[in-house]
Amino acid sequence: MSSLRWRWLRFRARMVRERKPPAFIARGWAIGMFYGCTIPFGFQLMLSIPTAVLLKGSKTGAAVGTFITNHFTIFAIYPVQCWAGNKVLELFGCDVVPVSAIVGELKRIGAMSMLSDEFWHSLGQLGGGVTASFFIGGALLAAICVPLTYWGVLRSVERRRARAGTRKSKRRECND
Repeated sequence: MSSLRWRWLRFRARMVRERKPPAFIARGWAIGMFYGCTIPFGFQLMLSIPTAVLLKGSKTGAAVGTFITNHFTIFAIYPVQCWAGNKVLELFGCDVVPVSAIVGELKRIGAMSMLSDEFWHSLGQLGGGVTASFFIGGALLAAICVPLTYWGVLRSVERRRARAGTRKSKRRECND
């Protein structure tokens, strides 16, 4: 069995073994997915865990659900997110910064020191259009991923518990 498949199975087993109601677990994962899609990388946990407490969801699920955006996936997700946000803004007749220009500027900025004035000036030049594109695209991504996450986690937990209950009742029958 491949290492990636083994990790996925182990990760899934941890998810479904949490000793709370399935809706509680799924709600936490959906909260984490929402923040993972809409909030910039690095600020997600500060928002997802308190929200999970307020909305009575799994704190573990809320934390792990944010990992849709991580050090490896942001290079694919954020440009797509900005592109989708740009398309929505174009529908409303707004001027947008092309994604290729955003990516080019980010590559140039990435080579600079965060302590330099040029870094912050260049980042500021990208402007509010990029910020609007990011958050609108994130909202679109969340609108797709959050319901899928909620129902997928809910179904996985319910199915596993049903299988475990069936096995437990079969063992009881054998022991009697």
